[in-house]
Amino acid sequence: MSDMYDAHDEFPEDGDAEERTFAALPPAHGRGFAQSWWGQAWAKALEDTALDFAQLKAGRMLARAGAVGAVSVRPGRITALVEDREGALHRSDVLLQRLGEEEWDRFLGMAVERSGHIAALLDRDMPPHLVEDAAAAGVELLPGIGDLEPRCDCEAWDHCAHTAALSYQLARLLDQDPFVLFLLRGRGERRLLDELQARSLRVRGAGDAASEATPPREAAGVDAAEAYASAVVLPPLPEPPVLPSEPGLPPSLDTETPPPAGVDVAALEFLGAQAAAEAHRLLAEALTAGHEQRAVRPESTASQDAVRLAAAAPQRHIAERLAQEAGRGREGLALAVRAWEHGGGDALTVLEEEWAPDPESAARARAALAAAWEPDEQPVLKASRGRWTVSGTAAQLRLGRDGRWWPYRKERGRWCPAGPATSDPASALAAALDGGEE
Repeated sequence: MSDMYDAHDEFPEDGDAEERTFAALPPAHGRGFAQSWWGQAWAKALEDTALDFAQLKAGRMLARAGAVGAVSVRPGRITALVEDREGALHRSDVLLQRLGEEEWDRFLGMAVERSGHIAALLDRDMPPHLVEDAAAAGVELLPGIGDLEPRCDCEAWDHCAHTAALSYQLARLLDQDPFVLFLLRGRGERRLLDELQARSLRVRGAGDAASEATPPREAAGVDAAEAYASAVVLPPLPEPPVLPSEPGLPPSLDTETPPPAGVDVAALEFLGAQAAAEAHRLLAEALTAGHEQRAVRPESTASQDAVRLAAAAPQRHIAERLAQEAGRGREGLALAVRAWEHGGGDALTVLEEEWAPDPESAARARAALAAAWEPDEQPVLKASRGRWTVSGTAAQLRLGRDGRWWPYRKERGRWCPAGPATSDPASALAAALDGGEE
């Protein structure tokens, strides 16, 4: 393997290609390894396609400890020196096939057809749906199975701890600048943005020429896509509203006029206060940076709304009405409220729904469980559909449909939620073991 780093035939170099070097990052303590949508997507693609989860775990530990040096990124290749546990340095590379000219042409055409994408890219923003729309156009931006080719002077046959650490470090770099992925696929930021802008101008110019050559039609109207893309003819958007320091207060219903028969004044005042609190929360969420890129949440059911309201600790008679509305007893409502406080509607679904993962999801879950502990430290788990109970304890892990793990522990003979979800099954198990009955 002495000529490993001189072989570039399958990844040809571009004399004009941009190369960027990122300084070594400090250790990542007490936080998820990647925070942005793009960083998390890269880490998931790595974990979904790796063959040796033990090496991934070792690489994740090295990267988290700050063992990866400065990272060089250029089309088709990332390179860094990685320090192992003994202090030895290893030159590690990870190769990813560059997109061909035809693929770049399809990608640029797709982006120009979607005015929202091109506007976001020209603003150096990366909408999450870009990956899906690119895939629909036949262009895969994220790596698939077998796409990441590791090379390291330790001469491992697949991902070793050093190349895995380098790959995890790239997820953190994507947090800083998602355009790193485009550079790795063959286009530097400046070249990509210039090509997008030039193609957009050509498309707009062709449209203008066609409109001049076509006789005007009476009452033809204006094409919505054209109007949306022509920002110069649109009035400026108003400034975002200012978030009040706290929710507003609903009007008092304590008046001299008696309420109609059957009207529960206390319940109405409670609903008004909760509506104001929910409106304040939604506005705060809408004003958060990147809100427009997040997935749309499904609408809450009447039962879920009853649990949300019960979480606000209403008067006892209101809580009893909510329990009746939700179809739960008092204890059932208290358990649902506890789940809601750990994770809203997602946590409530995990509490109530027992689902059977498909074979691929089940295999991925078992691999994650195996990689979370050393071989001699692995707990004995009894699996039942999407629930894993730890033998000899009152602890249980529940797998959500999104791949996250929820800790549960048995209290007074019932399985109760013990904390929020996490992508690390070992952390979830630690939360589940913190208390409970044997």
